[in-house]
Amino acid sequence: MPSYIVTLKEDATDAQLAAAKQKAKDAGATITHEYSLIKGFAVSYPEGTVVTLAEDPSVHSVEEDKVMTTQ
Repeated sequence: MPSYIVTLKEDATDAQLAAAKQKAKDAGATITHEYSLIKGFAVSYPEGTVVTLAEDPSVHSVEEDKVMTTQ
């Protein structure tokens, strides 16, 4: 399943965070990690599922979760 990191805007409320997580679950996603330092979470969607979280006005970004390296 494709995985994504969902980050909410800094001024997003706890209710908006909860609503974004519920929206993901309603679309068939599984929350795989909840972050405490940022307002965000990691989510896995089944193949072929349309990700609509990026359209949510409280969401800052939805990025593919992948391995990052530094030099």
